[in-house]
Amino acid sequence: MTDRHKPVLPGSGATDYERYLRTDELLALQKSPAEMRHRDELLFQVIHQTSELWLKLAGVEVADARASIDRDELPGALRLLRRATDAVDLVIANTRMLEHLSPWDYHDVRGSLGHGSGFDSPGFRTAHEVSAPLGEAFDRLLARRRLDLVTLYRDAHAHEDVYQIAERLLDWDQRLIEWRALHLRLVERVIGGHVIGTQGTPVEVLGKRIDVRLFPTLWDVRNTLTGLRK
Repeated sequence: MTDRHKPVLPGSGATDYERYLRTDELLALQKSPAEMRHRDELLFQVIHQTSELWLKLAGVEVADARASIDRDELPGALRLLRRATDAVDLVIANTRMLEHLSPWDYHDVRGSLGHGSGFDSPGFRTAHEVSAPLGEAFDRLLARRRLDLVTLYRDAHAHEDVYQIAERLLDWDQRLIEWRALHLRLVERVIGGHVIGTQGTPVEVLGKRIDVRLFPTLWDVRNTLTGLRK
């Protein structure tokens, strides 16, 4: 009879759970207490490492959603886009954990960051890189259905599947705006709003990057619809 308590997967972990998740490697990715300038480096690393994992998932889901849209598999695309947006919600929750880092203590942590900046995040870059192809896939979908945005939104019930895709794109865009805004507010909360960031950029300049619209036509159509209602 098989002993279900003994690991069968390859690896060095004591259990299959540890081997599958590679927890030995995962939990060794943070600095040891002896390596830390300040004990809150663990907090800082865990926040950002987990955020990178959720952003990795979100980027994959958005890329696959784009492919599903091009195949007219809209229900599957909707599921993936919702998952990607929920992943960014978790990033936002992770980011709020920075509120537990005191302004004075952060300067000890900051000494370990070199020139590291949130704008260097691979997940942050990927989230923006996958968005342009997603928007292009949506434009192709509109063309296949012979729709423009005003018609889509004025008669959403007749084009429910396409309308839902449009709204999920806007969800994705809005969450990224919210995340950038939250990141800036937390930077101000920790180091101040009139100082120089780790890469020599004034914090005030960072504020200009917040309201980037990845799908501007989906925002603009609201103005058109409001004008038609007057």
